[in-house]
Formats: sequence, structure tokens, C-alpha cells
Amino acid sequence: NFPRTKEHHLPLQIGEMVHILQASEGKGDPRLWLLQGIFPASLIRLKGAVHGQGRWAPSSENTPMVQEITTTLREWATIWKQLYVAGQTERYGQVKQMMQELMEQRSQLLSGTLPKDQLLRLRKEVTGKMDYGNKILALDLVVRDEDENILDPDRTSVISLFQAHRRAAQTLTQRIQEETSPQQTAPGHGTHGAASPSHNLYLCVRNFVCHIGEEAQLFMALYDPGEQRIISENYVIRWASTGVPQDIELLNNLKVVFTDLGSTDLKRERLFLVCQIIRVGRMDLRDSHSRKLSTGLRRPFGISVMDITDITKGTCDSDEDKQHFIPVHLVATDGDFLHNMIRKVVEGKDINHKGQGLWVSLKMLWGDLSQVRKDHPHLVDRSTAVARKLGYPEVIMPGDVRNDIYLTLLQGEFDKGNKKTQKNVEVTVCVCDEAGNVMQNVIHAGAGDSPTSHYRSVVYYQQRHQRWMETLKVWIAVPIEDVHRTHLRFTFRHRSSSDSKDRSERIFSMAFVRLMRPDGTTLRDGEHDLVLYKGDSKKLEDASSYLSLPSERNLSEPKLLSGSSFRVSGATPGLTVSTRDSFQISTLVCSTKLTQNVNLLGLLKWRSKPSLLCGNLQKLMNVDGGEVIKFLQDTLDALFSIMMEHSETDVYDTLVFDALVFIVTLVADRKFQHFNTVLEAYIRQHFSATLAYKKLLAVLTQYVEQAGRGEACESLPRTFKALEYIFKFIVRSRRLFSQLYEGKEVAEFQRSLQRFFLALNQLMQSPLEGPTLLSQVGCGVVLGGLTPLPQSHYVACMAAILSQMDKDHYSTYIQAFPSRPELMDFLMETFILFKDLIGKTVYPGDWMVMNMVQNREFLRAINHFASTLTEMFLSNSDFELQLWNNYFHLAVAFLTQESLQLENFSPAKRNSILAKYGDMRATIGASIRDMWYSLGQRKIEFIPGMVGPILEMTLVPELELRKSTIPIFFDMMLCEHRLTGSFSRFEDEILRRLDSEVEGGRGDEQYMQLFKSILLSCCQSHSELAKPGEDFVRLVSELLERLLDYRAVMNDENKTYSMSCTVNLLNFYKEIDRQAMYIRYLYKLKDLHISYENYTEGAYTLLLHARLLTWSEESNAAPVPGPHSLQVHTQRQLKEALYNQIIEYFDQGKMWEEAIHICKELAEQYESHMFDYEMLSDILQREARFYEKILKVLRPSPDYFAVGYYGQGFPTFLRNKVFIYRGKEYERREDFEMQLLCPFPNAEKLKSTSPPGQDITDSPGQYIQCFTVQPAEEAKIRLKGRSIPEQITNFYKANHIQRFSYSRPFKRGPNDPDNEFANMWIERTTFRTAYPLPGILRWFVVTSTETIIISPLENAIETMMKTNEKIMSEINRHQNDPSLPINPLSMLLNGIVDPAVMGGFAKYEKAFFQEPYMQEHPEDAGNIEKLKDLIAWQIPLLAEGIRIHGQKVTEDLRPFHERMEQCFEQLRAKVESQYGVREMMFFEDRRSGRPRSIAWVPDWDRLSYAGARQVLHWGVLVIPSHPAQSSLLSWTVLSPEPSPLVPQTSPGELCCRWCLAECSQ
Repeated sequence: NFPRTKEHHLPLQIGEMVHILQASEGKGDPRLWLLQGIFPASLIRLKGAVHGQGRWAPSSENTPMVQEITTTLREWATIWKQLYVAGQTERYGQVKQMMQELMEQRSQLLSGTLPKDQLLRLRKEVTGKMDYGNKILALDLVVRDEDENILDPDRTSVISLFQAHRRAAQTLTQRIQEETSPQQTAPGHGTHGAASPSHNLYLCVRNFVCHIGEEAQLFMALYDPGEQRIISENYVIRWASTGVPQDIELLNNLKVVFTDLGSTDLKRERLFLVCQIIRVGRMDLRDSHSRKLSTGLRRPFGISVMDITDITKGTCDSDEDKQHFIPVHLVATDGDFLHNMIRKVVEGKDINHKGQGLWVSLKMLWGDLSQVRKDHPHLVDRSTAVARKLGYPEVIMPGDVRNDIYLTLLQGEFDKGNKKTQKNVEVTVCVCDEAGNVMQNVIHAGAGDSPTSHYRSVVYYQQRHQRWMETLKVWIAVPIEDVHRTHLRFTFRHRSSSDSKDRSERIFSMAFVRLMRPDGTTLRDGEHDLVLYKGDSKKLEDASSYLSLPSERNLSEPKLLSGSSFRVSGATPGLTVSTRDSFQISTLVCSTKLTQNVNLLGLLKWRSKPSLLCGNLQKLMNVDGGEVIKFLQDTLDALFSIMMEHSETDVYDTLVFDALVFIVTLVADRKFQHFNTVLEAYIRQHFSATLAYKKLLAVLTQYVEQAGRGEACESLPRTFKALEYIFKFIVRSRRLFSQLYEGKEVAEFQRSLQRFFLALNQLMQSPLEGPTLLSQVGCGVVLGGLTPLPQSHYVACMAAILSQMDKDHYSTYIQAFPSRPELMDFLMETFILFKDLIGKTVYPGDWMVMNMVQNREFLRAINHFASTLTEMFLSNSDFELQLWNNYFHLAVAFLTQESLQLENFSPAKRNSILAKYGDMRATIGASIRDMWYSLGQRKIEFIPGMVGPILEMTLVPELELRKSTIPIFFDMMLCEHRLTGSFSRFEDEILRRLDSEVEGGRGDEQYMQLFKSILLSCCQSHSELAKPGEDFVRLVSELLERLLDYRAVMNDENKTYSMSCTVNLLNFYKEIDRQAMYIRYLYKLKDLHISYENYTEGAYTLLLHARLLTWSEESNAAPVPGPHSLQVHTQRQLKEALYNQIIEYFDQGKMWEEAIHICKELAEQYESHMFDYEMLSDILQREARFYEKILKVLRPSPDYFAVGYYGQGFPTFLRNKVFIYRGKEYERREDFEMQLLCPFPNAEKLKSTSPPGQDITDSPGQYIQCFTVQPAEEAKIRLKGRSIPEQITNFYKANHIQRFSYSRPFKRGPNDPDNEFANMWIERTTFRTAYPLPGILRWFVVTSTETIIISPLENAIETMMKTNEKIMSEINRHQNDPSLPINPLSMLLNGIVDPAVMGGFAKYEKAFFQEPYMQEHPEDAGNIEKLKDLIAWQIPLLAEGIRIHGQKVTEDLRPFHERMEQCFEQLRAKVESQYGVREMMFFEDRRSGRPRSIAWVPDWDRLSYAGARQVLHWGVLVIPSHPAQSSLLSWTVLSPEPSPLVPQTSPGELCCRWCLAECSQ
């Protein structure tokens, strides 16, 4: 690194890129700016640079690939971090590994040290990895050419681009499927395998260890146990007796590729690699060398077998470096035929291998042989043997000329004749001409072995029934026309172990078979039972003596049961047929020149019999497709030769054309789909008919014209299906003609094409009934093609046509329409088609290039058609409203489509699109604006219809587009205002559409500011629109602000703030009288509440809608969302349905009092208006159940919390505001706070309950304050003065509350450590909410606050009152429910009466009843008396509590109770002596079924506190444990002489001021 030690130095780190501005000797120039500076030149290595996209970038040989890797890594890095945050560990690890591999491979590319083959392989691997990563990360698909370079859409046709996308997508999809199903394919197997129909197995023999003692031959091949046959050529290794290959140069280089394997071969249930080991030497290894033995005998020694199914199917990885051991299973007896041993080993039967075997490496390779050599030059080189499959590969490429016959020696049966033992038969095979001469070096025992003239079979010792199963290849080296003169000859000798005897053995039998049948076709495939001839050995080898004889047995002839031989009629003297001996072979012809089909042969050799040419061309249609495909190149060559050699006549043109269509249709068949590439290759490389285009076009045009005239043309549907390749032949032929004749006859060719397309147009316009072009081939005329094509292919073809059209083309095309209505229909349908294609997104979202190319061509077309609109459909007489309307809707749909919204893309993708295509939204936006302003007086016809589309366009987040299009709104306002005097239609529509657009994700703060500033500026420039325009802009701005707030939180997991924003919106719509929108958001709010089980709030929300309705038969004015929309039609029906739903919600929310009110209203309607007594009965029963629930169901009161949101970091609807929240049942403040903080993870919780200062409210952060508040509402008057169950009163204490208080204690004055009550002051803040709770929300904003200070004496009075109320509450609870536990009552009473824990009275007396305090605070005299009276009234309450405690106390707690009684008596004596006596009298009233309750709240203005004996009538309602004994007790202590200070009042009057409810009293 180079650190910055001086001011003008440029600090550098290793690896950074530096742009050199100037080089100088000595000291550098320090006058530099930003990150410029000087540094030592020795620190850097200079590289070349290229200038592009406005900046310099380094260049290198691999710049495109390296730059792509760099861009990809940067893009992945962003997503990689997001995966980590999202917790997607598996995908995160996968991307991390791929990124590391890409960085390593990037370094290798930059090193420049890789050889060419490795560099190519590395590029393929890199692009595969990037494409795969892009796919799994949902990035765009990258399309490439064969050299892995990214395709340039400007240099590639649209169709080629589409096909490249499709191929790339298929490859990636298959790879991903394989990744998710690892048990089916090995890594990398499917991607290569899907791309190529050819597969190869690479085999390398590392070593062969076997104690033979003689030379050996190893025949290695692939074996299918299901068919019990070898399926490939043999790979032959000749092993010396010294334990090394005979050819020492092959040491460590024994390699073979088993090629031509197709997909069907890989799908075989099982596949084995087998090796047959044949020793070459003596008859028996045990023979001694004492006598001279015959040598050179091929004798069976053993086999090796390995199951390679997992390797070929890819379920296990294959690696050329991994070695597999294959044990050798030795021949045990002379009767062990090698083929039988293979079958036994495959079936798993035990055969002793004695530790001997082969070491081999295996690897699957994909592609044809040339591709394999190119991709794997280190494995497959010129020295690597190639073993082909027995039979044709799935695809026969042009130029792949084969002329082979595979011959398998199956079996034979030979009589021992005059010998004592069975013969040791050896079969010798050779190929002879008709003169009997042996053709040299045409027999191949296998790959890797030199060709020979004779092949000698394995010798099995003394076996009557021989089973060789040996396969060899016969290469037909003679010219095709001489094949009929050749034949295979098989001679049979007995081999003796003694050399002398062996030399004397002669041929004892012979068989032969011709390679060609009399009709000119090749020897048929399959088994052949050959005739064995006996006779003189010289005669047996004399071709003239046997070629005229039959070579195969006729199965219909009965076998001769007696006699060993018979003479064949017409045979040469000395040759007889042996009936006791038999010999079978099988043959398989693999030739691209020799056919086994007579009809095809007639076509291929058409010159030999020209008179039969017409018949042969017609018979071609009857030839089996597989046979034609084998000879595809020869067949096509023959067809075009016929066409070229008869160029002066058209006699054969139609037949040749139909034959060509037949062949192309064959290739289209799924069975032969891999031959598409063969046909393409033939057209590119082998097709040479320069005049074919004339004849093909002529026949094609003839067919189309014939169909256009209504004449029958059966060939037309097939022709159109083959149209793609017909035109490829035409184009290739014309190009060859142009090259040969230097571009002559261009005009003639153009006229031919024009004639064809005119005929095609005529056909499509034909009014004839019956099958036409469209019904027959489904628009195939546009595309041609070989298979049914998806919609995307049609669109690609249309885009390709559009890309070829320039301005003149469009102009000529428009002018070609004969009438204006036809042109209008065309434009109308085109606009609808384009809009449909844009809306349906024909291509997948990751086909970015294809989508952009289509958009580019559509944009050009739309702009050309826009010019046509203004020129031909704008004037008053020619104006077409619907056509213009369709144009505007199409243009807006184009502008707002997802693929053009650049702000949603990554920076790399955005820059790439801008550099290649520009921002097409700006172009189409300018066109829309210009087209709008060109309408003139016609604009009013598009209001309000075009308000929505224009709004949608202006909401696109592109600054310049917004600036240029928002003024269109003012133009609309002005247009409507001039006509009607207002712009109400425009206003209604924009308010309606704005709601749905912003909710759908469009619009932002910038748009709101631009809308406001631009429209205000426009309105102020017109005096008549200044005031209404300003009001309109303010209205829209307020709506936008609320909508943006709503959208910001609508998708949050916590729906609390969504509810707030919803309420803001519905209130706004209520203010501006938009009832439909108001109701829409009411139901959104209701759904939110119900989803969170806020049933009470949901009921209140629905109630708002119900209150808008009347009990009438009027129809509903506004649409009703939800389940009631279809069943109800009148307001009465809807209101009734809503009320029932509201009652259900109130019931679920335990708000039975509110449900009762609704029931009463419904009951009134049923009884007095609808006279529906059945429904009345039902509603009254529901009402009765609600009354019962009020008294019997436990209903805890909710807590209320004050929450303040401080700081500028909160959204506007929360910022620096305080809310009162209604908690849920049993909700703790800690849990509530946790929910509050979830949406704001960065918020800081304030610990203080005091209002924060300006430093907090103005800060950019987020601060939340939360504390519990108490309801502070006055009680209802109608409940005063009555003995009412607390189940009833508690409801009104906690509901319908709009004022809440919070008390904060603080100390003032001198501190008294012995008495904290003396200076304990209370700061009480009362909050008033906008609406009572509960309501349509669980919280409401605080609209006002009030703070008061409570003195220590007033605090003491409140404390005493609360204590008395608590005692009274406990007494009531125990009287109502005798089964309650006694512990809470025990603790409460003991805490008051026991001097050990008491202290309240004494503290108060010491603080407030002393003379000094009373003299200092004379104004507190009244409050002091109140406190004394409260202390005095506590005594009778305690007495009643202790009485109840004494009744319920257990014997274990009896001492505790007695102690408490003693303490109480002392306390009573003291209090009554100082503050007077307070007593209660009892009376009984039987009333069953009522809970017992006490209400105690004295009127301090009417009571005496001078220690006189006071009387309080106290009503206590009792429910004893036995209902029969129910009674009402009233404690009454009568004063004989009431104090003159207190007027006599009723008990009701005493309670009125302190009751908790209001009423009409």
C-alpha cells in the first residue's frame, strides 16, 4: 500500500484501479482535485483502456467475460446480504460458495496462463454458474452464442434471440430440477445431456493383473442384461505374456470412448461393462512341452463384469481419476461358454475370481465425438480408440458416412462324424468377391485393433453344441455398385492339440451368405440359419462351386431324419448339404449408403431407371420414417438432383416438393426431433441446388393460389407445417445462386415472393366456407415451424416483422388500405392487440432482452400509428373518438408496464437498459402529451374517461416525465371549467382514481410536492381558476398525505397504525362527502379489527354505516362491500343485517350493554313497524341473555395506557402526539410496550413520564413514552343513591370514557424522614381524547391536557377513601360469594388494625392534626374534618369485615383472628373517643336471585365531623348460600339527637354527589 504522507499524495491500496491523467519525471504536479494526486510510477502496472458509456475502463483479452463476472458479483453481493438478513441460510451458503468460485475463476481468466482448451472449458463453466445463479436469485436470463459471448440484440434477429432465450431457459430449468432431485442425476449431467442427444462413456484401463502365462486378448464392451446381448463394438487389447500390452507404446494409454449412446441407452434398466478374456496359445495350459503342441489357438479364459448403471444414469459422479477394480471370473470347465458366464455373473451367481482383475477409470462425456474431442482434449485424443454402438445413433449427422455390417457368430451344432470325441471347431470368417478372392483387411474384431482379412473364432474343447456369441464388424470397402458381388464365407476346421495332427486337418464344412439380396437391397437384419456344405476342401473354397447354391435354410422345408447329407440339385459335384450340422449368425447393417427398403432404393438409384421415377417419388411416402431418416442426406441429395437435372421442365416439381414436405414433416415428429440439427446442418453445409428456389416457390405459390380459389388442396396443411424449412431451402438456394451468378435475377426473385404473399393474402381474405388457412394450421403461415408453437413464438415473429419495417414501409402499408373504415378497423384491432400483449407479459419476467426488444419495436409502431391518427382521424369530419381512446389507453399501458419501471431494477440493470434502449417512458410520455394537446376542442370528450390513465402515467416515478405530464391535469380542469363553469367531474374522478392508484403502490412524497407546485402555478396564472384551483390542490394534497401514510403501514405485520391511517382516510372522505369511499374504508377498518379479534371496535365501526341508513324501503345508494352486497337491496334490509352483525360483535367483545341498546331498537321495529313477532321473540330472548351475562359472566375491566410518539422520525400521523390506548383483558404493560416497539425497532423508550422537551420533539430520532392512566369520568346520575351490583357499575367505570388521569407524586418543602405524608404532593394530569373509548379504534389521540396539584392533605383524604372503598368491596365480594378464599380479606384487615404494621392514622394525625399545622393552614380546616370523618367511618366497615372473617376463619387461623379482634377493639376505642361513633342498622328484604352489594360515598357538605354519633342508612343486598333464606339487610343506627350541624337527609341524597353514573334525576 502507498500511504498518504503529504497533502498532494494519492493514497493507494493493493488491487485498486487508477486512471493515469499525466506522467512526469521528478516531482508530480500537486494541483489536483477530489481523489486525484501523485504517486510513484513503480507502484503500478499499466494496462490498456477503452472508452465507453462516457467513461474509461480497463481492457484485456477477456474483458467482456471478466467484466460480466465483476458485474454479476456486485449484483449478487447485494442479494447475498439480503439472504443473510432474511435468515435463508441454505441459499445464503449456496450463493457464497458460487461467489467464491467465480472470484477464483475470474483470477484464472485474468492470469492469461491457461491453454486454449482449458480456457474454453473455464468460460463454459463460468457462464453456466452465472446463469444458474441468476436463475435461482430471480435475476434476468442472459442469452449467449456458441462461444459463450452475450448475444447483441442489435446484431441478432428477433427470432434467433427468442430461440436463444427458450434454449437457455430450458437448460436452466432442467438443471434446477436436477438440483432438487439429486438422486436422479449427477452434478452437471442433465445440463449437458439435455443439450445433446449423444452420450459417450470414456474408459481407461489402468492395469490388468492375471496369471495366464500366454498372450491374451481382452474384448471389452457394453452389455444389456435385459436383452442378454452386447450393445457396442468391442474394445480390443492385446496383452503379452510378460504382463504388459503387446504394443508397448500403449502402456498407460489404453483409452476408449464408447460413443453413439442415446437417451434410450441411458434409460436401460441396467447396463454393464464386460470384458471377455481369451488366451492365445495351447489347447490346454496343463499340456506339457514334451511334445510339439499346436499354438495360436484362441481359447476362453475368463470374464470381468461391472455394473455401470449408476455412472451412465448420473446417479453417482464419474471421475477420470477414480479407479474401479473389476475381478476376473475364470473358466472352470470346458463347457463354460463366455456368454453364459456373463449371464451368470450378472445374475449374481458366485464364481471364484481368485483376486485377479482389471483396474479401470470411467467418465461420462456429452456431445458428439467432435464436441467431445474439443471439450476434453486431455482425455480423448487421436490415440483414443472409438467403439461405436451396434446400430445407428439417435442422430445421423450429414457427412457421417458409414458402410458397416455387424456380424455375430451365434451358435452351431456339429456331429463328431467318424471321430471318437466331439470336434474342437474353429470358424474362420472372410469377405470374398464373386471370384472367391478374399478382400483384404475389411474385418474388425473391435476398436483399437488392426483390421484383418480373416477372423478366427474361439475354440471350445470337444463340444457338440458350440455357442460363440462373438461380434465383429465387416467394413464394406468396395464401391456401392459392386456390393452385390461380395459375400461372407464361413469355413469350419477341427483343431487338434497336437501340432502335427492339427496341420493335417482340413476344412470339413463351409457356409456363405451374400451381402445383397437379388432385389438390390442389403442383407436383412436379424438371425440367419445358414446351410452348411461338405465336400472337398478345395471345392469348399471355390466360389464358383457354391455361389449358385442357396445360402440359408428354408424353414418351411422338413428336415431329413436319416442320412448325414444330400446332394443339392444343380450343385457342383462334390458338394453336399450337411443336415446334422447347423450354424446360425445374426447381422446388423449400419450403412448410410445401403438400404434394406426397395422403394427407397429405387429413389436413391433413380438414374438407373428414369422411367420409374414418378412411381418411386410417390412410393417414398410409404417408406418407414426411420429408414428415410437413416438416409436423410442421400435422400435429400437425390430429390434436389432430380429437381436440378430437370430444371427445364416442371414434370417432377410437384412430386419432389411433396417428397420434401414429407421428409420435413418426418423430422418434426417427436420420435425424430433430434434430427432438426441434422436438417439445419444439411442446409448450411451440404445443400447446393442453386435453382431449387425457383421451383420450390413456384409449387408453394401454386398450392396457395389453388386453395384461394376454393379448390381442394390436401397438401396445403402439411406444406404450411413444413413452411419454415421450405423457406430455409429457398433462402439458401437463392444465396448460392447470387454468389455463383453475382446477384443476377433479383427482380425476378422479388416478383416470385410478391406473388406468393399476394396469394397468401388472397387466401386469408377468402370468404369461402370450409377449412381455411387459419382453421387448418392455426396461423402457421406467419411462422411455419415443425411443432405447435406457443403464443410467445407468434409474438416474436410479429416483432421480427416490425423490426424489418422502416418509415416507408409503414407509409406504404397504410396507403394500401382501400378504404378509411378498413384502415380504422386495422388500427383499432392493432391497438387492442398491442395492449393485450403488453398486459399479459407474453415472455417470462426474466427475459429482459426479449421484453425490451419487443417494447422497442412496439414503440416504433405505436409512434408511426400515432402519426396516422393525427393525419387522418383528427379533423371534425374524420374524428374517431373510440380510436383515439384506444390509442391513449395503449400508450399509457405501454408506459406503465412493469418491464419499463427502471427504478425497480438494480443499478447495473438500470444502467444497462438506459445505455442500450434509453428510457422509453419519456418517449411515449412526450407522444401522449403532444397527442393530447393536438385534440383541441375535442378534449372535453375524454373527460373524465382519460383522467385515470393520465393520472396513472403521471404517477410513474420519473421526474422529467412528471414535470411534462402533470400540466395535462390543468388543461383538463380548464377545458371542463370553460364548458360547465366547474371541474367537478374531473375532481370526482381524480379523487376516486387517486385512492386506488396510491393504494396499489404508485405515488410518493415527490409526486405530492410536484403536483402541488405545478398545479398551483398553473391555476394562479388564470384568475378564474385561482381560488377553486387552490382549493382543489389543497384537497388532493391532504388526500395524498393520508393515502401515503396509509400505504406506508398497510403491509406491516402490526396493523395498529394501519387502523389509524384508515380512520384518517374515512374521516377525510366524510368531510368531503364521498360516501362510497367513506363506506369502503369503514369496511377495511372493520376487517382489520376482526382479524385482530377487536370485536367491540368492529361493532362500533359497522355502527357508523348503520347510522347512515334509514328504516325505509329506499335502495342502497352506495355499493356495499362484504357478504351483504348480494342479499340485501333496501336500506331497511341492510340496516337490519348490519344490526345483527353488530350485536354478534358486541356479544363477542362482552359489550352486552351496547348490544342491548341495538336489541331495543330492533325490537321497536319488529313490534311497531314490521309486526314481525317471531323476530321480536328472538331478539327479546337475545336481550334477556345479555342481561344474564352482565351479572353472571366474569368481565375484567381493561387497563388504559397513554403513549407518546416524540421525534421527527415518526410518520406525520404519529409525530409528537399522545394517544390513549385501551388494553385487552389481562394485558400487562410490559407486553403492551413490547408490541408498541415492534414496528419501530430503532425507537428509544423514555423512562420519564413528564412531557419531553424540544430537544426530543425536534430530534430526527424516535422516542416512545408509555405509562398507565386511570379513567376519570363522572359517574352516571341514574345509578346514584341506589344499591347496585358492582358488575353493573364496574362497566360504566371503565367504558364510555373520554377523560383519563395520571398522578405523579413529588415532594415539596422540608423533608420529614419520620413522616413522608407531610410533604407528599401529587401532580395530576388529565388527558381528554378526541372520542370516548371504546370506539372505532382501540386508541384515540389526546386533544387536550389539564394538570392540577393535589396537596398532601387532599392526597391523604383520597387514600383513606380508597381504603374504605376497598374494604367495602371485599365485604361485598364475600357476602355475594361465601366460597371465596379468606386470605385477601385477612391481609387487608390485618394491615389496618394491627399496630405492628399500621401507621396510616398516626402519620396523618402527626402531619395534619397537630396545632402548628392547623394554625399555619386555617384554610384546610374543612379537609381535616373530612379526613377525621373518613377515619371514623372506617371503624364500622372494619367491624363488618372482622365479623365476616370470624364466620369464615378456620380453626388453624383462629389465634390470628383473635389477635386481630383485640387490635381492632383498641383501635375502635381510640377512634370513637377522638372522632365520634359511626353505626349501621340492619333490615331484611327477601329478594332472591340478586347479588349483594354496598355503595358507600358520603356527602361531605352535609355530614358532621365533630365526633357526634352519626347514622348512615346502609343497604346491603345479600345472596346467602341457601336461596330460601335470602334477605335484604340494612344497617341503621339511629341518633337520638341528630347534630344541629347536619340537616336530615335521605340515604339517597347522601349518595348522590359521589355516585358513578348519570340519569335524568
